[in-house]
Amino acid sequence: MRTVNHGIDRVRAIFDEESLVTDAGLILIATLVARLGLESLIDTTVRLVDRVGGARPGRKVLTPVHAMVSGAGCIEDTNRLLAGSTGSMLGHRVMAPSTLGTFLRAFTFGHVRQLEAVSARPSNGPGAWMLARPGR
Repeated sequence: MRTVNHGIDRVRAIFDEESLVTDAGLILIATLVARLGLESLIDTTVRLVDRVGGARPGRKVLTPVHAMVSGAGCIEDTNRLLAGSTGSMLGHRVMAPSTLGTFLRAFTFGHVRQLEAVSARPSNGPGAWMLARPGR
């Protein structure tokens, strides 16, 4: 994958390995996640203060979400995001399965409700949540 001018609208995916073609659709999801600012929204909404594995929840939520979109069936399958240039295209650091397990064990019912609040926000938000290209 090559980037031109480091803008997500200028990313061009080039696949030179057959096994990576099935995950090419992730670029659409990664673009949507970036435009909605979901990683930072999750970081500010989901508060796992003083809990083991609670730092940077945005990337820890997005890693299994992207993995599930690409066909993962369990936490261990998040390693598929490290194949080729897939991880660099997602816009966040792909977290290791062991880190995700620690993170998920830190959740309580209240944390699940915080994450639920994040899922409602982009669809109910004001004009700032429009999917317009940056700079418009």
